[in-house]
Amino acid sequence: MFKYLPPLNEHNLPYPDTIHPIVVHFAIAMVLFAVFCDLLGYFTKNSKLYEVSWWNLTFATVSIFIAIIFGQIEAGLAEPYAASVSTLNAHTILGWSLSGILAVVTAWRYVIRLQERPQLPLPYLAASVLLVGLVCIQTYLGSLLVWVYGLHTIPVVEAIRGGIL
Repeated sequence: MFKYLPPLNEHNLPYPDTIHPIVVHFAIAMVLFAVFCDLLGYFTKNSKLYEVSWWNLTFATVSIFIAIIFGQIEAGLAEPYAASVSTLNAHTILGWSLSGILAVVTAWRYVIRLQERPQLPLPYLAASVLLVGLVCIQTYLGSLLVWVYGLHTIPVVEAIRGGIL
């Protein structure tokens, strides 16, 4: 069966480079911008910003699931060494949790949108700010995996293949 799979390259991937960071940065930016638009709309009383926020949350919710799919594939191919395992596990658990939390916040935002309220409720805004905090923690963990532990970087892949790590 494995003979039908494409060979792994110098990044230990069957495709040219990691896809997870590309998709996940899209989701991160959209969540941050959605919450920014909601807060700005709340304080300026500009309801048009709520529409911008809604669409950003919707596309962020879709893209986070795509990011998780590629993240799981790439984590499975990363062959993490002992020092990186706990960070990778925390990143994985928080990523799955964030997908659920983001879906719930987006659904909540949809209900608010259907009610055509002139102002967003404070509990929703508080949940959105909490969501931003979780996204920041998740971004930090992902940064550690790349910039500190070097998963899918050529030197680390070569060290793992050579038995150094």
